[in-house]
Amino acid sequence: MNGTEPKVEIFSPFGAAYEWMKTILFRPFEIGKWLVIAFAAFISGSWGSGFNFNFSDWKDSDWKYRWSSHGDGGVPAWLIALIIIGVLVTFLIILAIMWVTSRGQFIFTDCVVKNRAAIAEPWREFRREGNSYFLFSLVVGFLGMFLVGLMVLIIAVPFGLFSGDRSDFGAPLIIALIAFGLVWLALALFFGLVFHFMVPVMYRRRCSAKEAFFDVVGLIMRNAGPFVLLVLFGIVLTIAVGIIGTVVMCMTCCIGGLPYISTVLLLPAHVWLRSFKLMFVRQFGDAYDVWATVGFPATTAPPPAAPPLPPPPVAPA
Repeated sequence: MNGTEPKVEIFSPFGAAYEWMKTILFRPFEIGKWLVIAFAAFISGSWGSGFNFNFSDWKDSDWKYRWSSHGDGGVPAWLIALIIIGVLVTFLIILAIMWVTSRGQFIFTDCVVKNRAAIAEPWREFRREGNSYFLFSLVVGFLGMFLVGLMVLIIAVPFGLFSGDRSDFGAPLIIALIAFGLVWLALALFFGLVFHFMVPVMYRRRCSAKEAFFDVVGLIMRNAGPFVLLVLFGIVLTIAVGIIGTVVMCMTCCIGGLPYISTVLLLPAHVWLRSFKLMFVRQFGDAYDVWATVGFPATTAPPPAAPPLPPPPVAPA
């Protein structure tokens, strides 16, 4: 160590984030502010949990029975058109959610950074950054689906998974599937980590998503140790929040699992974790400090109270 590199910690910014969360939500407590920040967290993708769609009843044999029980198995033209329309509508809904969520990332970050409850102003202010983040996420998503499909073909074709012979695949197929799963998990964690910190970089520098992506990738490569520890710590935090969310949902008779309501109930956790992410990355220098232009004090301490205003001057007699 030459003394010039920043000392990157995990628990210190985590404790400071807890204090900052209390400052935002409880000093003082305002229900209106709470609900607005919860809405910002909600549109950023912090939707809570509790809704799972079960497709276990739609098995392959069930489909064969349904089709074979109606006519000669041909697909009516109106059903094909309905399926195409349904797919297009679903795709458009997903795009709309991604677009709103991309803009919401910056809105929620702005609420946490500036300790304010605002939606319209940051929505307009970070329009360019939000759109850039959305388009970049869309491109990466399509590339990810293409790579997954390519890897599936690489595994499926040599082992004849499309031939219909499923009697014995042997150990090589199991090894290939395990290797595929490990590669997919590693890529998912890496890109998830990069996308987590792209928003703070774009918020701080007002740059494009492409520039932020390569900057964050370089930052992670240069500081692999701290980021690995962060990922491990983040897994523990995710499990803890999931357990708390499940308990809250059970205690409220599943009402706490509804969209937005779950975010309202778990808002301290969402603000705490967002603050933790921002305070962790600010340790790497001014270029990653979202409070650089706001005047936030040292990472290990919450913002001090504003000093009292001096008394007005007394007019001469």
